Amino acid sequence: MTLSVSSPRSFLISVLSLIILASSGRLEAQPQEREKTERHTKVRANDEDNPFPRRIPAPSLDGGLGWLNTSGPIELSKLKGKIVLLDFWTFCCINCMHILPDLAKLEKEFPNELVVIGVHSAKFTGEQDSENIRDAIMRYEIKHPVVNDGKMKIWQRYQINSWPSLMLIDPEGNIVGGVSGEGNYKILHEAIEKLVKYHTRKKTLDKTPLHFELEQYAAKPTPLRYPGKVIADSAGNRLFIADSGHHRIIVADLATGKLQKVIGKGVEGFEDGSFEKAQFFEPEGMAVDGDTLFVADRRNHSIRKVDLKEETVTTVAGTGKQGWEREKGGAAKSMSLASPWDLLLKGDNLYIAMAGTHQIWVMDVKKGKVKPYAGSGQENIFDASFPEAAFAQPSGLASDGKYLYVADSETSSIRKLSYADDTVETIVGRGLFEFGDIDGSGDKARLQHALGVAVKDGLLYVADTYNNKIKVIDPNTTQTKTFLGDGKEGSSDEPAQFDEPGGVSIVGNTMYVADTNNHLIRVVDLGTKKVTTLEIEGLTPPEESTDENETLPNADAKKVEPVVLSSPKGVVIKAAVSVGKKEKLNPAAPMSYRLTKITADGKKEVISKGKTPEVTPKATLKLDEINLDGAKELEFALTYFPCQTGSEGICRIATQVWTIPVSFGSGGTGEIDLKQ
Repeated sequence: MTLSVSSPRSFLISVLSLIILASSGRLEAQPQEREKTERHTKVRANDEDNPFPRRIPAPSLDGGLGWLNTSGPIELSKLKGKIVLLDFWTFCCINCMHILPDLAKLEKEFPNELVVIGVHSAKFTGEQDSENIRDAIMRYEIKHPVVNDGKMKIWQRYQINSWPSLMLIDPEGNIVGGVSGEGNYKILHEAIEKLVKYHTRKKTLDKTPLHFELEQYAAKPTPLRYPGKVIADSAGNRLFIADSGHHRIIVADLATGKLQKVIGKGVEGFEDGSFEKAQFFEPEGMAVDGDTLFVADRRNHSIRKVDLKEETVTTVAGTGKQGWEREKGGAAKSMSLASPWDLLLKGDNLYIAMAGTHQIWVMDVKKGKVKPYAGSGQENIFDASFPEAAFAQPSGLASDGKYLYVADSETSSIRKLSYADDTVETIVGRGLFEFGDIDGSGDKARLQHALGVAVKDGLLYVADTYNNKIKVIDPNTTQTKTFLGDGKEGSSDEPAQFDEPGGVSIVGNTMYVADTNNHLIRVVDLGTKKVTTLEIEGLTPPEESTDENETLPNADAKKVEPVVLSSPKGVVIKAAVSVGKKEKLNPAAPMSYRLTKITADGKKEVISKGKTPEVTPKATLKLDEINLDGAKELEFALTYFPCQTGSEGICRIATQVWTIPVSFGSGGTGEIDLKQ
């Protein structure tokens, strides 16, 4: 959310007097601040061709409450030789989510030159918890280190004032510029490219690949992964679950929970077709009409239509790319949308919580047209007629036929839209920075980043996400009460606990809750408040895709003397690797191996791969069940991760590859001893 803490309308960042000038694509000091900056900058004679001569030393990253996505703390001083990009973010923020693809793209384009570090500076209280940040890292599939800046110490040290903000640091540890908001990929790419060229010439660029111990390595497979939304369909006796982290839709029997169908391949992508071939990217809200299911495919910025009878998926709105339009509509398939988060179908109108533009949109499903419905696009809380009203990241929709109710997450509010007179009114919630966990009515009640809402008998049931609760609100009196949950993260049925519930749906007297961080669907009897956890019989995680021809990172090849083996079975391979004097192996990162058999005709076959059970400089692999028959050569690769002593969070990747000519005969050995 590109909002300043001190001034909500500010879209500029002033960080140590340095900015990126978006109009020109150049990084330099603001003209009025150059004199001040130059007093802090010493330009050396051999730096005359430096594309960014006005630099100042980057402040430290000390003061965080913990490090994630890495095996230990990281010091900037230990990253000398690397280009570092600091991403100041908070995981609730849709703008912060929007730049993640740009960061991932830059990491792929500069894999050995660039290190991205996320500085998570929380807006909400619930975001200060490292476990919640860990879940967000895995949910958004972030692949770089993140420091929990829960006390905002790093934020203040860098003089940041908005999310997201990015600071670029050169290989000599100096800040060269910064930028805030979305849409800055091109500027950053050009700046990094210039730094690479300059510091390559200067020989101050270190291109050694680094390794970070990602949280996903320790994650255990679960049938559901971060389910975002759930829709109960009594007419069809079906429960639809957005299995967001697995990029698919699950259909279960409403009565028994037995698996009916899996919609989607289970791998992120953007592809129409059969249920087995179709791909989604973090799907969220859904709406069902008979044998038609509409899906808000959030990270594909599109609306997908599922034909439940023909078992096909087609795209009916969006291009797959994020859009910026806030005022005009058009043909749905040609309009670029922005993070659609929830859907509600009323007649031929499909209402869309367009979180990315802070609006409610509507699609005429018969005519194939889509347009803004309510909200100016300004990120705020403002009640008025539809065109003038303001929302902030609307993420949940419900209706009683007379009103459209909206869970407006960034204002921690519940809003209602009148179909009759086109006006917006706030039921609970007061501002972008007014949040908490307070039952009451009117100005006294507080929610914290509510993502879901459902209607039953004139009452609103709300997924009060960051408070880990389900709350009930009377929209007429604004009375707000805790319905379930003690506020603590947990998965207990009795007493009822949740962990960032994101979606609610009610049919009859039963409420279904997408308990996102618990990877579960919870079932609630509204009368007794009894909570049970749904078991989906037959559901398993998607199969992991493997690439037998994957490139070995930073490989050092070595051919050894021929070995005569006594038998093609039961061979033992011993290998030893070495680390630097100021390094040690990362105890949290097992070494991985790959054994390839090469036959006389040159055919290659990977016959064994995996991880070593222990992390030691010596690895022993006993091939009891592997047959080496027909091998002319063996290729044994061992990948390991030496880390800097005293800074275990920074590890390099090293791979030793031995090519071993082999033959078989009497008098041979049963062991291959490989040394560094």
